[in-house]
Amino acid sequence: MSNIQKSEADVVLVGAGIMSATLGVLLKELKPNLKIEVIERLDSAAAESSDAMNNAGTGHSAFCELNYTPEKADGTIDASKAINIVEQFEISRQFWSYLVNKNVLKNPNSFIHTVPHMSFVWGEDNVNYLRKRYNELQKYPLFQGMEFSDNKEKIKEWAPLIMENRKESEVCAATHMQLGTDVNFGDLTRQLFDYLKDEDGVNMTFNCEVNDIKRTGADWNVYTSDKKGQKRVIKAPFVFVGAGGGAILLLQKADIPESKGYGGFPVGGEWLVCRNPEVVEKHMAKVYGKASVGAPPMSVPHLDTRFIDGKHSLLFGPYAGFSTKFLKKGSYWDLIKSLELNNIGPMLGAGLRNLDLTKYLIEQVLQSSKSRYSALREYYPDAKDEDWKLEQAGQRVQVIKKDPKGKGILQFGTEVVSAGDGSIAALLGASPGASTATPIMLKLLSQCFKEEFKSAEWQAKFKEMIPTFGVKLNEHPELVAEVRENTSKTLKIYPHNN
Repeated sequence: MSNIQKSEADVVLVGAGIMSATLGVLLKELKPNLKIEVIERLDSAAAESSDAMNNAGTGHSAFCELNYTPEKADGTIDASKAINIVEQFEISRQFWSYLVNKNVLKNPNSFIHTVPHMSFVWGEDNVNYLRKRYNELQKYPLFQGMEFSDNKEKIKEWAPLIMENRKESEVCAATHMQLGTDVNFGDLTRQLFDYLKDEDGVNMTFNCEVNDIKRTGADWNVYTSDKKGQKRVIKAPFVFVGAGGGAILLLQKADIPESKGYGGFPVGGEWLVCRNPEVVEKHMAKVYGKASVGAPPMSVPHLDTRFIDGKHSLLFGPYAGFSTKFLKKGSYWDLIKSLELNNIGPMLGAGLRNLDLTKYLIEQVLQSSKSRYSALREYYPDAKDEDWKLEQAGQRVQVIKKDPKGKGILQFGTEVVSAGDGSIAALLGASPGASTATPIMLKLLSQCFKEEFKSAEWQAKFKEMIPTFGVKLNEHPELVAEVRENTSKTLKIYPHNN
């Protein structure tokens, strides 16, 4: 047996995805002398949830995702979540712009492109809903520029494929937001780590598994082993677990009181990917529809323009599925391993309260190829089976936690779970995820570096990196256009850039 190597760091980042990359860069900007260790179980950065093909949604900014604007019992539209998400996405854009200006991100056109965001619905009830949603969103500065139409010719101008040979009798409507973007978070993550690995005090280790995390006084010991059997223990005062679906298992190993009662429900996915370049070139939009009853947010169907490895791509889906794996390259034992006495109750309770989701996932797993193509043709009536190929998407783990009454609830979103003393934190959950990585990591800093976060030095640096830091853009209409113009110019995202 090999000897156990021992080392020390100021910060250990577990997982080389967009969250760890964002936190690592933020910390290096705030405290350049920090010694940071990055541990990744796979052989490259962004190979799991942050990878373009694994990511269920790109550039989430609430322009087209209808699940962010639910209709309340009285028929009105609740826009609060949509406003919050677009606020957060604007923070991410500002931070990326700062990094472009600093030459940390050297090639913005490799990870961000202008792609209009559209919502598309059919049927009288859905059209009425979309019109109400549009009218509600027009009240807010962050959604200015959105267009609504129930005119088929106008919708055809926006997205020709979805209107080709559609039934004349079918009632439909769409909204269109030219400001929308496609973000390749895999490419963005790799650019961030390319920068970090060249910085003094940063060490990245791939093909390395974290086996345990244990507290030793004020510090944490992170136990790792690589594929060659070499074991190492890293001592650090702060640990961040940004391991995607695997985060909950590692958080449980840390055994902090704040993690008790948390569980996870894995949801897989598949894409239909278009292989006909003539079809791909006809579509330049992210077209989102309404989710099926019981469907998780990540499974909202969309006909989605992506830029993957520099190529214009077209995907439809994702189709949800069930697997006991917490990661695409994880273990079928992940779900079983996550069960503890403190979370079995909440998980069972959440299951009973979400029977629609269970039914939906069973139907998705059992669906035939014919039914998949039938769903595609609801969005693209002329779709030909031979032009499309089914490919595996990523794995997501929806958070299950106790509600104030001790019952289990399924949490659709992302959540930072941190120790009371701020010495360890983990990110759990899925959508909107990567798109809001910057504000999520700022929140983590406020929880885990409380005194430094409030210091004049850090506050000034936050304002330098994010000019509207601490300001609600939606409450300052005069700033919205200015901020968007500045970030668009820096990130080189214009309508004719594609």
